[in-house]
Amino acid sequence: MTDVLGSDEVATALAHLAGWSGGTDGIERSVTAPAFLDGIRLVAEVAHVAEQADHHPDIDIRWRTVTFRLSTHSAGGVTDKDITLARQINNLIG
Repeated sequence: MTDVLGSDEVATALAHLAGWSGGTDGIERSVTAPAFLDGIRLVAEVAHVAEQADHHPDIDIRWRTVTFRLSTHSAGGVTDKDITLARQINNLIG
């Protein structure tokens, strides 16, 4: 099982993750895409990376705004898996 990060560890990680916010129970980032299909393409790219990592975000799509929420449900909070996936999502966002 993966260890849940403490509040200081999450805060430190968030300080280096542009656009992300949250706490020990979960982190999230919303992105406004230029067009609806751009948002859908981003979701597809994130889905591919998430599937490779076997770690899946909660994704909410509202027209051009896509929100990614990360938490390791089996561990009961934010773990290194979430921070790693958040970095990968940021790389896809550009």
